[in-house]
Amino acid sequence: MRIHYLINGLNGGGAAFPVIDVIKLMRDCGHQVQMLALMPQDRRAIPRLEQAGIDCEIIGDGPGDIFKSGAKLIARLRRDRPDLLWTSLTRATIYGQLAGRLLGIPVVSWQHNAFLKAHNRAILRRSRALTLRWVADSVAVKRFAELELGIAADLVDIWPLFIAHLDVPQVAGWRGNGRFRIGSLGRLHPNKQYDVLIRAAARVRELDAALSQQLEFVVAGAGPERAALDTLAAELGVDNLKFVGFREQPRQFLGELHAYIQPSRNEGLCLAAHEAMQAALPVIATSVGELAHSIVDGETGLLCGVGDVEALAQAILTLVRDPQRAAQMGQAARARVIARFGEDQFSTKGRAILQRIEREISARR
Repeated sequence: MRIHYLINGLNGGGAAFPVIDVIKLMRDCGHQVQMLALMPQDRRAIPRLEQAGIDCEIIGDGPGDIFKSGAKLIARLRRDRPDLLWTSLTRATIYGQLAGRLLGIPVVSWQHNAFLKAHNRAILRRSRALTLRWVADSVAVKRFAELELGIAADLVDIWPLFIAHLDVPQVAGWRGNGRFRIGSLGRLHPNKQYDVLIRAAARVRELDAALSQQLEFVVAGAGPERAALDTLAAELGVDNLKFVGFREQPRQFLGELHAYIQPSRNEGLCLAAHEAMQAALPVIATSVGELAHSIVDGETGLLCGVGDVEALAQAILTLVRDPQRAAQMGQAARARVIARFGEDQFSTKGRAILQRIEREISARR
């Protein structure tokens, strides 16, 4: 098949990074793939795409470039006439659905998150029939697509966008020297709830001031909440939490940690937390999205309720008070993600979905 793969933009992290593995598998299966982006965003995904030999054409200028980018997309599709348009993220999906309907090109759409803003949810509920098949990146997202978007269960396939590699180095457990480092990777956005992490760090200091001095929190990521988060940390006197900006090499960042924390309000698969588990880090996370399935509470990590500052603080204290148990959780976490998300599982699932789509497109012809 000739596939045009349409994504919102080229932000560092998020959907632009795992698309590399998806396109590689598509090409391994003999398909021709052209990647398109509706807007440049921060462009931090471009070096990784180029390194993987994937060229991405940017067809729009930004979020406000609605009609121009839509017209460019239609013109490009009319010229190339691909066999399939594969979309990723809501804006790209809506544009792709409309263009596909206009030009008679079948559309397959990713759903990455188990949450959508109300207006996006309402739009996709109305436009869902314009997508031939939906692909969810986790069990949690498939359930969301069925319950919240009204998509029939037999039209939603699950293809987790994460590959656990055996050769990824494991972190060294904390031996009591230096600080116990707890980190997080994520965009500084309200959904990630780093304000809750700051409040939990302050609560840890109230509960055990001496132990708090042994802790260091590090958040890698950029985003619109940076100033507000810095202000909150200063107000609460949290001086052991650092925002270090976007990190090009997440594996290197994870290798510097002793534990990982993900206090999000909503998630789909959550690549960063699964990458942390792959590196043998114990993970503290809210029980949302696929994290509720990947983390076995008390065995591979610790789960907390959304926005529960006290539970988050207690979980942090649990790990730092018993570093041996924390290391054991990390080893169990690594074993679990390798068993659930190994290379064979990714390839087998992806090939089966691509074959099913090929059959359905052939039948439509």
